[in-house]
Amino acid sequence: MNSLSYLNHELEQFPSPEFALTDPNGLLAVGGDLQPKRLLNAYYEGIFPWFNIDDPILWWSPDPRAVFVPGNMKTSRSLLKHLKKQPWRYSINHAFSQVIEGCAAPRSSQDGTWITPEIQEAYLKLHELGKAHSIEVWHQDELIGGLYGLATGQVFCGESMFHTQTNASKAAMLLLHQHLLKQGFKLIDAQVMNPHLATLGATALRRKDFINLLKRFRDLPVAADAWARSEVSLEL
Repeated sequence: MNSLSYLNHELEQFPSPEFALTDPNGLLAVGGDLQPKRLLNAYYEGIFPWFNIDDPILWWSPDPRAVFVPGNMKTSRSLLKHLKKQPWRYSINHAFSQVIEGCAAPRSSQDGTWITPEIQEAYLKLHELGKAHSIEVWHQDELIGGLYGLATGQVFCGESMFHTQTNASKAAMLLLHQHLLKQGFKLIDAQVMNPHLATLGATALRRKDFINLLKRFRDLPVAADAWARSEVSLEL
């Protein structure tokens, strides 16, 4: 039976994703907080927070789920040609707070942002704990694109990306794929399928299948330096 659960500040255990509502798709629970332990518990079970600035905290596990396999991102010849011409630099975990601020900036196609100051503070704590990570794209000393997310074992849970120059967010996504492939990651969780993700090679999985894969990969080890702060190269 699908039902909505209400969390308090003491209860950190989430209901099973199978109880999520079908309308709105994937809404599972309301309330609680954004403390690191609760957030890590959520991602471990295939659940993530998503809410507007005036909403209570809403927790989701949609069906189907958008995923990538590292290395399977679709890259058009025109994109590769464009990226080869750019004098951009790339890094990992050099500017997490700037990346999440960039992702939170208002966009012409949206009213407001779901990346509230509360969300930014929560994920910055996770970054300081070595759980949340960022990919950065630079033009000289200017941050022009990037993305951030969480690593749960050999699963990377993508949260958001941004760009201020054409294709900079796609460059960050391509770099993420290359980095995760080198580090042996098995899955990228992109949460909710949309046409843009589909053009990049995302696949829609039934929630049940996604959860089964998550359970297989979420406890697998990764190298101690997998997310070391570093300058990296994009292989084109």
